[in-house]
Amino acid sequence: MIEVLAVRAYRKLFSAQIVALLGTGLLTVALGLLAFDLAGAQAGAVLGTALTIKMLAYVFVAPVMVALVEKLPKKPVLVAADLIRGGIALMLPAVDQAWQIYVLVFVLQSASATFTPAFQSLIPVVLSDERQYTRALSLSRLAYDLESLVSPALAAGLLSVLSFHELFLGTVAGFMFSAALVVTTRLPATPAARQEGSLWRRTTLGARIFAKTPELRGLLAFNLAVAAATALVLVNTVVYARDLFAGSNADVAIALACYGAGSMAVALSAPRALDRIADRSLMMSGAALIGIGLAGTFVLLATAGPWLMLLGLWVALGAGTSMISTPSARLLRRSASESTRTYIFTAQFSLSHACFIITYPVAGWIGASAGQPAAAAVLAVVSMISTAAALKFWPAASRTGSEPAIRKG
Repeated sequence: MIEVLAVRAYRKLFSAQIVALLGTGLLTVALGLLAFDLAGAQAGAVLGTALTIKMLAYVFVAPVMVALVEKLPKKPVLVAADLIRGGIALMLPAVDQAWQIYVLVFVLQSASATFTPAFQSLIPVVLSDERQYTRALSLSRLAYDLESLVSPALAAGLLSVLSFHELFLGTVAGFMFSAALVVTTRLPATPAARQEGSLWRRTTLGARIFAKTPELRGLLAFNLAVAAATALVLVNTVVYARDLFAGSNADVAIALACYGAGSMAVALSAPRALDRIADRSLMMSGAALIGIGLAGTFVLLATAGPWLMLLGLWVALGAGTSMISTPSARLLRRSASESTRTYIFTAQFSLSHACFIITYPVAGWIGASAGQPAAAAVLAVVSMISTAAALKFWPAASRTGSEPAIRKG
């Protein structure tokens, strides 16, 4: 997998992704502490609102920004987004009211909604070989998983000698270092984009391509299954560990680590697997595993099952989400032309995050009002319906994006 790091341009871009992710991880911890400092017992409401604002920025801002900056070279767009994110992070320690958090989070996440699709659409240009690109996708998935484990530990270490206000400086450093790496990366020339049609037509181009392409319609359904599993884990792990199992903060970390471990195991093995099996087969298997994991969680909660069963289910859910997320960019790449690549990656970015606007409230509000088994059951049903929809939208006879890179044996 790591042989793709021999490509200098990709190595620097991947390093930029790593430091930006670490900065974002520190920001998540610092923002939670800031919310508690401002709102006390109402910190959850503040963070919940900020999280919703983040998703709204991802869903609605990303397509508009891509349409506005499409004629600009990728490097200045990436650098400007990093500088804006760093500037906003520098302003956050001065916040003294919740509404200020909401405004700054919206601006910061709008910059992220500009950076991420542009970054993702650039990788297949840097790595034109299918095998290299597949390995780069696994490395990217691994980076996200490691960030979820490393950032909290790094934040805990820094908080032993720094205040949480100073933790924001680590976020600023991450974004600034990311910008510096992008500036010094020599990128291949890409054809200048042609602005065709109105701003509305260009803004909705990616979504319209999704609607017309069987593989991408299937991917959209898979995105909902991933969102169902992720929402249950991220929203309710702390409730399960601390309340239902009367555990400690360490137990919360252990459960989340199991979820990350399942995802990392798939990310490490996916390149070899995708040399032998079709993307569709791996993604369907992942969706089935998610459905089993969510149904198993319902059974666990309804019967007061053991803690070790929860850890095993979290490993399964992590593996299932990675089995879908890792190959997804291969579908986007195959369905795109030079002129539509950025639009398609942006549509995936927006539409996949739109799924969380559905699943986050289900995980949180149903769990609080109707009980945790009910939330798990609803999300299991959502996952199963989305899997059935993927089967309908992306039939096995469809060939584009469904064949393995290399067939062996």
